[in-house]
Amino acid sequence: MSRRRKAEPLPIPARKPFSARLWPRSLAFRVIGFSTIWAILTLIVIFTLITTLYRQASERGFDSLLSAHLFNLIGSVGVSESGQLTGAPDLGDLRFSEPNSGWYWSVEPASEGVHGNLHSSSMTTTIPSPTVAEVPFNSSFQRSYSTDGIGDEELQVFESEFVLDAKNRAARFRVMGNKTELEHEIATFQGRLLTYLSLFGVGMIAINAIAILLGLQPLRRVRNALAQVREGTAQRLDGQFPAEIEPLANETNALIENNKRIVERSRTQVGNLAHSLKTPLAVLINEGRALGGAKGQLIADQAASMQKQVDHYLQRARVAAQRDSVVYRTPVTPLVQRMVRVLQKLKPDVSLSLTLPAADILFAGEREDLEELVGNLLDNAMKWARSTVAVSVTPAAAGLFELSIEDDGPGIPEDKARDVLKRGRRLDETKPGTGLGLAIVADLVNEYGGALALERSTMGGLKAVVRLRSLQ
Repeated sequence: MSRRRKAEPLPIPARKPFSARLWPRSLAFRVIGFSTIWAILTLIVIFTLITTLYRQASERGFDSLLSAHLFNLIGSVGVSESGQLTGAPDLGDLRFSEPNSGWYWSVEPASEGVHGNLHSSSMTTTIPSPTVAEVPFNSSFQRSYSTDGIGDEELQVFESEFVLDAKNRAARFRVMGNKTELEHEIATFQGRLLTYLSLFGVGMIAINAIAILLGLQPLRRVRNALAQVREGTAQRLDGQFPAEIEPLANETNALIENNKRIVERSRTQVGNLAHSLKTPLAVLINEGRALGGAKGQLIADQAASMQKQVDHYLQRARVAAQRDSVVYRTPVTPLVQRMVRVLQKLKPDVSLSLTLPAADILFAGEREDLEELVGNLLDNAMKWARSTVAVSVTPAAAGLFELSIEDDGPGIPEDKARDVLKRGRRLDETKPGTGLGLAIVADLVNEYGGALALERSTMGGLKAVVRLRSLQ
């Protein structure tokens, strides 16, 4: 077998972490996210609607209260013969008697012949009012406006001019309410409503998420069943699935069965082809040797070369046929141990050390392929080693393992590196071999999506490192 210089490693697609695969492409994430956004928008609309209706109702109630106090005030005030405003209004609200409470009333002359003024005990100073030009009266001689109060509070004022007697003597009546209190009550209501709706929204989103996750549980069962099929612990998707998922499970089982048939048919065809070519090629080789001479030797050599190439490409066809179908499970440790024992018996003069992982590794492929791969590399190392060969199997990245075989032989000269990359080329023609061993290894590794690297060993010889997929 030939020795090859370091070849380009074959790419191995890195598997994304589970979290990256789950978010945000997860169906559960999308459904929960959509429902959460919809719930939040709904609660915002509800909050806005309720607070708007509450504000309108509160403002109507506030205006109705001021209007009632105004009519009560008008009914409680009169005018004497001398034109003096008289009366002791009692509006039935203690806030009109508390100084600077924000609730006030006042009565002032609005025509000639009327003098004096009345006001509530809570009103300790005059509160100005806008001119009629700024805020005109309506057809009922009433007007409403906002102004600043004594304690910097905002006041809502209801004002009316009313004729007190037959002499058309009129007075201006004002009732003032603390609008800041109203705004504070509305703000308090909004805060409480926001708290209640937030708690309700969190609970609703949590319940909705739980319901969605439980509803998608059958999809997780399908995923786990597919993982078992991929790992080789199951041959099909078994179990009862909901009516929406059952067609998917049935189609998947049909696909698995179809892949199995493809693999078996490919194996049969490969075997038939190998059997049909074996006899004619053997005949050509024998006839060439019997014929003798240069022509006979040429025929025998070309037939032997054809036989090698046929074996090589039949092997590639067999591996390619099963590569993307149901995955096989091959324990690595016992296989490597067996291959090492066999070759140690064949080459007892070479010391062979073996390093294995604590837990066995499962190769995601067929046993025959791993045997051929390990056998070619071991045979190559034993053939060129002076006294020592080291074999090690170690776990690599997630879903991968690494096989390393190195020797203390001469290694590969730098000026011969290009030659050993060619199929069938050998550095030393005195050594037995066909020059196809490493080519077959490279093709097998390539077909399984692995990586092969030929490096300089710390022992002085060649170090072959193979990285392949494993089942976890």
